[in-house]
Amino acid sequence: MSANQRLRPTPSQVSDSAESGILNERILVLVFQTIKWDIHTLCMAASVNRKLQAVAKRLLWRELCVYRAPRMIAALTNGAPNNRIEGGWHTLAKLMFFCCGCVSSTRHFKAGQPSPGHVVREFSRFSKTSGRSFLPKECRGDMLFVSDPCEHRIAGDGDGGSRSSADDLGVYRGVFRGFTRSRTRACLIRRQVGLEEKVRCPYCGAPVWSMTSARLVPKSAARRLGSRDGGLEYFVCVNGHLHGACWLVPLSDDENGDEEEEDDHDGSKDDCGSEGGVQGVGCDDGMVEMNGKSDQDAGL
Repeated sequence: MSANQRLRPTPSQVSDSAESGILNERILVLVFQTIKWDIHTLCMAASVNRKLQAVAKRLLWRELCVYRAPRMIAALTNGAPNNRIEGGWHTLAKLMFFCCGCVSSTRHFKAGQPSPGHVVREFSRFSKTSGRSFLPKECRGDMLFVSDPCEHRIAGDGDGGSRSSADDLGVYRGVFRGFTRSRTRACLIRRQVGLEEKVRCPYCGAPVWSMTSARLVPKSAARRLGSRDGGLEYFVCVNGHLHGACWLVPLSDDENGDEEEEDDHDGSKDDCGSEGGVQGVGCDDGMVEMNGKSDQDAGL
């Protein structure tokens, strides 16, 4: 037997080598557990090559979400086939850690100066209690988690309408549980609300509905955000991701912040019925915290 033949690896050895080291999923999980699932390191690892990108998409983004917000993830996946998330785990991870900003004005919201998106610097809190404030009365059976607004300083003198010179721009995001079976989706379809032509979901790229155009924005949403009534707009995509913007009023001017929520909204009578409703489950509000260092999307 020649030296080359003795050194040539067998097929089984080649297979073992391909699954060793950095491509071994168990080792990767242990490594990221050690560094507490640092979002920037995970983004860089997923950008190395296609194999690592596939591992991240199949496993690592899910583990990151579970680590950061276990109760919220448990609520979102409750009853879902194979614990699947609509839009994918990589999309949910981006929604949890990335503020999409407000790059342009829409039909119902004048943003003025564009405000770019960024990885959140300190923390994001996603609350199903806040989510209830974004649901009209007939859709309260749905489960929706919504973040606190990310404050963006905007220079200017106001637009003379729903904004004053003292207001800051607030950008918020959220996610529905089981959106395809939700009352909100059933209501949008029943009302024959058209999808927006110029707006797409910043997280999954899917078409979106304007909840303002659908007249499904309850007054409680403005109070929850600390905004003036009519000074906000938000969209929901076909995968159940919510994003929107509002003008935040100074706390001293927010006289309605502690008032009891009302069930009225700018819409017609209950035309959604009870079909397609998803009942909420008993779980505490999810909390997502993260220390960030970058203002860029970082490959999410």
